[in-house]
Amino acid sequence: MSIMLLVDSCSDLPLEFIENNLNIIDTIGMSVNIDGKDYYDDFGKTLSHKEFYGYLRQGIMPKTAAINSYSFLEKFKKHHEKGYSLIYLGFTSGLSGTFNNAVMAKEMFLEEHPDADITVIDTKSASVGEGVLVIHAVEMIRKGHSKEEVIKWIQENKMKSNHWFAVNDLNFLKKGGRLSATKAAVGTILNVKPILTVDDQGELKPYTSVRGRKKSMKFIYDKLVEHMTNPEETIVVIGHGDCLNDAIKIEKYINKHLKLKKVIVTELCSTIASHVGPDMISLAFIGEGREN
Repeated sequence: MSIMLLVDSCSDLPLEFIENNLNIIDTIGMSVNIDGKDYYDDFGKTLSHKEFYGYLRQGIMPKTAAINSYSFLEKFKKHHEKGYSLIYLGFTSGLSGTFNNAVMAKEMFLEEHPDADITVIDTKSASVGEGVLVIHAVEMIRKGHSKEEVIKWIQENKMKSNHWFAVNDLNFLKKGGRLSATKAAVGTILNVKPILTVDDQGELKPYTSVRGRKKSMKFIYDKLVEHMTNPEETIVVIGHGDCLNDAIKIEKYINKHLKLKKVIVTELCSTIASHVGPDMISLAFIGEGREN
């Protein structure tokens, strides 16, 4: 039985990567509401990244909604009818009710189709940290690994998915309730840049703060050096919020100083960017266990 990966929009994968792997990957998207209009987050196809970040830079604060059980049921039906073994690699339950909705949908679907082969995995990861797990899973499937081997690898390595986010605009953290108005105002004046990570519970966590953009970019690079375990097998995903030039700077710096398997640059999709704002730089890789 062939394997199909179901991947949600919070993985922030490059659209090109998805389209090059349509025989392995299907996607399911969050809903993003901008000024009263709902958009389907489909990796920039319906609402382009350029248009979306234009809204953010105008100060508009989008609202996001979890993927509902009905949407998962439709996907489960589609791939069961095609005879696939389906693996959903889900956005962390620590930040959304999406994964729980997937679990409910699976239980409902199995009541009517007990022969369906569906596995749902809480990756405890978000954004590029979720995306890097998907990339590794795709490589395993391409190499002929079984469904059981892919699931085993994900379960054994999902807590080794390191996430490092360098946030540039404190106002989005303030609007999202993750930073007080006072701290946002003082931090802006002092040019403070928060560094965020994802902990073992899959929750977004403030880690530290540094002064200035260059230092924040250097900080997340240093965390790569500190926590990677096998450079020759390390895949790094660099995510950016409409700041491609900064992402390329980090990519070039990594390639100059380290010999890694692969470095992938991607633009953050609308769901994640709605909460952290434009100009965020993120870096993810499979390495040592997470810092909590």
